[in-house]
Amino acid sequence: MSAAEIKLEPEWKSLLADEFAKPYMQKLKSFLREQARSGKTLYPAGSDIFNALNLTPFSQVKVVILGQDPYHGPGQAHGLCFSVQDGVPFPPSLRNIFKELQTDCGVPIPESGNLTRWARQGVLLLNAVLTVEQARAASHKGQGWELFTDTVIRKLSERDDPVIFLLWGAFAQSKAAMIRTPPHLIFKTVHPSPLSAHNGWFGSRHFSRANEALERLGKEPVRW
Repeated sequence: MSAAEIKLEPEWKSLLADEFAKPYMQKLKSFLREQARSGKTLYPAGSDIFNALNLTPFSQVKVVILGQDPYHGPGQAHGLCFSVQDGVPFPPSLRNIFKELQTDCGVPIPESGNLTRWARQGVLLLNAVLTVEQARAASHKGQGWELFTDTVIRKLSERDDPVIFLLWGAFAQSKAAMIRTPPHLIFKTVHPSPLSAHNGWFGSRHFSRANEALERLGKEPVRW
């Protein structure tokens, strides 16, 4: 997998060019090709794998939300963590995200779970693993994507322009050690999954707190 092969937003392509030449990325490319050759259905579609980076250029990132790996059901994943394509029912975690947003900021629960509107405002919706096999959650864990997305986090951490990291759950919080504070800000709470949401997700006010921080930094708040 070479940088030349990848359709990637120019800022990110320049910053990550070296990653595509590394052995782990070549192994990952071979793994994905073998999966496809063997007839397995992979999500998201190839053109959507780097959607989070393509929709949110490096210099425009204001907020980062970290997820684990893509949804593994038909029509759901499109390269943005927690987001689903238009017309797809909300998965439980996304429903809880919208419930907290409604309570926190008075935003009505939307008709669509497509979070592209957030991404276009500078919210990087990054999964640690960018592909998955249909009906097999975390099936591409440990194949190399984590090395790539950790590099994305480190590149953002190297920035002097502050970024707000919203770390939901133990997995996302395990990335905190890579983030320089200051200049960056980290807000932590439990995962919005129904398994943990009542242990601190509801009432965490991450959406309003992120906007208050953005305003203190002289940045435009997110229209959640």
